[in-house]
Amino acid sequence: MKISISGIRGKYGNDLLSTDVSKFTRSFAATLIGSNNSCIVSRDTRPSGQTLAYATLTSLLEQGVQAFYLDIAPTPITFREARKHKGGIVITASHNPLDWNGLKFILNGKGISEQDLEDILADKEYRPFKPGSVFQATSSYVEDVLNFIHDGYHSHRKKVGLDPGGGAASGHVNKLFNELGQGYLAINDTYCVSSRGTDPTVEELNELRLLVTNNKLSLGFAFDLDGDRVVVVDRYGRKMEPDATLLLCVGAAVDQGARKFVVSLDTSLALEKFIKNSGGKIVYSKVGEANVVSKMLETGADAGGEGSSAGYISPNFNMCRDGLLASALISSLDEEKQDEYLHFIRSYTQQRSKVYVSNSAKLRIIDELVEPLRKIATDTILDDGIKVLLDENSWILVRPSNTEDILRISVESTVNKTKDLFDFVKEKVLAINERIEGTADN
Repeated sequence: MKISISGIRGKYGNDLLSTDVSKFTRSFAATLIGSNNSCIVSRDTRPSGQTLAYATLTSLLEQGVQAFYLDIAPTPITFREARKHKGGIVITASHNPLDWNGLKFILNGKGISEQDLEDILADKEYRPFKPGSVFQATSSYVEDVLNFIHDGYHSHRKKVGLDPGGGAASGHVNKLFNELGQGYLAINDTYCVSSRGTDPTVEELNELRLLVTNNKLSLGFAFDLDGDRVVVVDRYGRKMEPDATLLLCVGAAVDQGARKFVVSLDTSLALEKFIKNSGGKIVYSKVGEANVVSKMLETGADAGGEGSSAGYISPNFNMCRDGLLASALISSLDEEKQDEYLHFIRSYTQQRSKVYVSNSAKLRIIDELVEPLRKIATDTILDDGIKVLLDENSWILVRPSNTEDILRISVESTVNKTKDLFDFVKEKVLAINERIEGTADN
């Protein structure tokens, strides 16, 4: 089982049981007690979703919570509706395989903090005077999106491809594009029926790519199972890099009047240059959706996100990654602007990977990397692992995962330098780890 502020996840029936879901839900419910103890609940389309929804709702009622059930709904829709309630629970394992499931918690319209997680893990319960009730909930999400982007939205008479992957975005994203006045062709848009896996970032998306090229569509959009991530296919049938997807969202946000942005430390330098060239301001945050949202609220940012996951966030609309909103914004760009933005960002190349190391070695490796990397750096940032800036086009980031025994390595530079830089830092990490492990064995 994986436990973090991003959620509680595990293989259902193996390391995640209905009893675990009940326990965590009861403890979460104890944080909702007060004048407004209501909680919005939804699920994605995993086979175990309905069973875990029963366990979640029952546990909320036991704790006297008023539960509003959306049934199947994307995470962004649930976050949007959660603004009307004190709490929210999404029963999902996001992009993990179908046999996984879990819980994503929402408090006051945003994801939980480390302190909130500690409170939930404390396994507290409340003894109410009377049980709560369950109400069927509906969403105004599509209408909210239309109102949010209406002034600067232009359909350009496009036709796009949609691939919700049989997940929670099925039907919802179709309705969104109908209301936007965009033509579309859809595949895998029936709940629980899909020809591909749950994570579009690692899938080839051959069906969507053929749908786009064979029908001369402008774009294709593929969503993960809970709809917070989107992968974009351009009109030539090429999957876009995540940083390129985020840049298109930022470009559309600039057209909408956004000027203050927050992006994670592992985001392409192209975003910084584009934002500054557009007269905007940019601030960097630690990697992770919760960290980006926290920095956005702190700085009053209009938008931003994570380059590594193409996770677009607009806090004035939703305090989470929102794949549906991102697809609507990207579709507002005409093809000339799309090509301009993609040409700009594709002069940079990113390479990201991970190295498996023991949990005890992670921070020691980071510490030992500081001096050798500083020797080749123009600037060093130690906010989240170690990031070094090498020149105006190049950087290296090595950071420990909070949930796995791995170090994540991210590198960006020009096309002819990226691989060499990545190999250089990976060899350093492996050499330090081998020495640490050898010392431990002795």
